[in-house]
Amino acid sequence: MKILFDQETPVPLRHHLVGHAVTTAYEQGWSSLTNGKLLNAAEQAGYQLLITTDQHLQHQQQLARRQVAILVLRSTSWPRICLRVDEICRAVDAIIPGDYVELPI
Repeated sequence: MKILFDQETPVPLRHHLVGHAVTTAYEQGWSSLTNGKLLNAAEQAGYQLLITTDQHLQHQQQLARRQVAILVLRSTSWPRICLRVDEICRAVDAIIPGDYVELPI
């Protein structure tokens, strides 16, 4: 799966998503894009999943017709996220286009 990490998503998580192609918004040159523009760019570039820590995304954007799935990690803390890597990997493997999933971490 082609995965995009939003700005605050801890980059070390990418090493646990074996079998997936992970890129960050920074690496794509999309650091300054706001949520709507980032979602549009991700979809146009063929990303299937956006992993973000932005808990307000669903209230700020119309997500109903999106093709990219969105996984929200409710923490930016790598030590906390690291403890839940297995759960995150299961969520990534189960997600389908257009899904919106929040993981309380």
